[in-house]
Amino acid sequence: MKLLLPLLFIAFIFFPEAQAQQSVNVSGTWNMSVETDMGSGTPTFVLKQEGEKITGTYTGQLGDSPVTGTIKGSTIHLEFSIQGNLITYDGTASSTEMQGKVKLAEMASGTFTGKKKS
Repeated sequence: MKLLLPLLFIAFIFFPEAQAQQSVNVSGTWNMSVETDMGSGTPTFVLKQEGEKITGTYTGQLGDSPVTGTIKGSTIHLEFSIQGNLITYDGTASSTEMQGKVKLAEMASGTFTGKKKS
């Protein structure tokens, strides 16, 4: 009994944190707003998440492209190529919003925000 109480205390402290990290699900359609030193845009991402792995599609001013990425806790990384140029989105995400930095190969960099379409 003396050992059980400290173990339960530890479980209650750490289990909710682990549960919160697992609850971010970015699967769905995302409307993004991108601001760079070369201009702005409003691309759409359709994402599918399986564990930490993300796949999907990008549609925007740069064209259409398959997307790959990861999410670890709330840290998200998305990438795709347009005409051989690697485009990366790195930031944080919840199940309904994301924000961070975008890098358009060596051409431009900036920020993005996104909201999941309901």
